Amino acid sequence: MADCELVFLGTGGGRFAMITQARRTGGIRLSGFVEAQLDPGPGALVYSNMAGLNPSSVSLLLVSHCHLDHYSDAEVFVEAMTRGMTRRRGTLIAPRSVLRGHEGSWPCLSSYHLGMPKQILEAKPGDSFEVDGIRVAATRAKHTDPHTIGFRFEFPFGTLAYTSDTEYFEGMEADYKGSRVLIICVLRPRGKPWPGHMDSEGALRLVRGVGPELAILTDFGMKMLEAGPEKEAKWIEEESGVRTLAAQDGMRLRIGDRGVELSGRALDGFLRGIRSG
Repeated sequence: MADCELVFLGTGGGRFAMITQARRTGGIRLSGFVEAQLDPGPGALVYSNMAGLNPSSVSLLLVSHCHLDHYSDAEVFVEAMTRGMTRRRGTLIAPRSVLRGHEGSWPCLSSYHLGMPKQILEAKPGDSFEVDGIRVAATRAKHTDPHTIGFRFEFPFGTLAYTSDTEYFEGMEADYKGSRVLIICVLRPRGKPWPGHMDSEGALRLVRGVGPELAILTDFGMKMLEAGPEKEAKWIEEESGVRTLAAQDGMRLRIGDRGVELSGRALDGFLRGIRSG
């Protein structure tokens, strides 16, 4: 059974991390078992090429909400996915705000680009779809874009989940139960909450409630970068007993039947190294 490789093209989130590129904002590429691009923010195309990942091989494009740090390169990925707009090809999954706009905002993609994917699936929490041999489900979020969704990917070797931008809310654990790997967008560290976004304390509550094999923090804002994502990840791991990793730009993680590996190295060994460093 083929593995799936996750490549973190960017681990920054929020306006100021995006503007300064204190951390890249390219989103996440899923490669191997499926060829997908998740939340292609500013730089996603450039960082994809730098990582040796051909944008034209993408057949599944997912956008969680209509904020620039999560969608700015969506149109260029449509162009890549459709081989320069010469073929109707691929699937786009996104919520209403991305596809149709909301509250005075325009859609995130032009009608020209929306006309080229072979399939467009407008998703709301609770929806699920069979795409490219996997099941993709939309999860709930509580964010300033009210149509924001997260995603669950059901692979034969287990479930990978991604929260997108959301604050912690009661009951959200139910959407992620059974996940082997849980990717959490954590904008802020402990003691510095911000409405509509996750902080480390909310992430701890979610990790405790879900109990994944591995939790990965990403989408860091400037306050989080100042506090130190690795320090926050270590605190969550100590408090929850769940292996927790702060993602790094360019990080590659492979999940499959054999377990979870990072850049060809056993994950446990890597975590011991950064914990003692």
